Amino acid sequence: MERFLGLIQSQAVKLFNKILGLVVALQALLPMGCTWFAKAPMDVLYYPLEDGSPQSNLFVLLRGIGGSHRSFEEEGLVNDVRDLQLPFDMAAPNSHFGYYATRTLLDRLKADVIDPARAEGRNNIWLVGFSMGGLGSLLYLREHPEDVQGVCLVAPFLGDGPVIAEIRAAGGVRAWSPGDYDPNQDYQRMLWHWIKDHVGNGASVPIYLGCGEADKFVPANALLAELLPADRVIRIPGGHDYPTFKALWHRFLESRLYMP
Repeated sequence: MERFLGLIQSQAVKLFNKILGLVVALQALLPMGCTWFAKAPMDVLYYPLEDGSPQSNLFVLLRGIGGSHRSFEEEGLVNDVRDLQLPFDMAAPNSHFGYYATRTLLDRLKADVIDPARAEGRNNIWLVGFSMGGLGSLLYLREHPEDVQGVCLVAPFLGDGPVIAEIRAAGGVRAWSPGDYDPNQDYQRMLWHWIKDHVGNGASVPIYLGCGEADKFVPANALLAELLPADRVIRIPGGHDYPTFKALWHRFLESRLYMP
């Protein structure tokens, strides 16, 4: 069964890249305002503290390509925050693959989650991205660094294939040169170029990274880990699954890095 699930997951990653590449190539042909399977506004689940008092602190939980935005409650991650009595509300937008494919993710996150939260006086907002949601978290940080106070990446998908192999062959992100490319056509090279320039030179917004040692995204995650302070990188036994995600989430909560 584990081998079967691993095969499905591997195929999902390949499909993610193929579809995203196709959408990038066809972007000019899409009508303005097209929301291909992506709703506006985005559906968002909110989890306030049980006493109902609004908090100035907010975790925004970004889902992976599988499961749903309800998975955070179903898998107990919401209760983990409540059990620790942390002064955080939580928001779980339904940031599914359609928002990535139509390039509407960042606009919808800002308009439907981040800006309303800031208008309500929330001044300590952390993006918490799981798998594909980690990619979304970094893309948002790249575009709107002033909006968030930190990012937690749990086994993030950071690209694969030739670009990751190229960076590794160069000896790491700092030694790698992105070369000439069109950022509208090559999102992986664009992302790693930004990581090299902004994370590699000391990101102003803290980034926390956790990954299982047997996770299929380890090669890309290890490249990012080299640029981060050692106390902001966690590696534990485990693969790309909810038990490992939950354990990494616990380690992040224990770090208290997110406290203002």
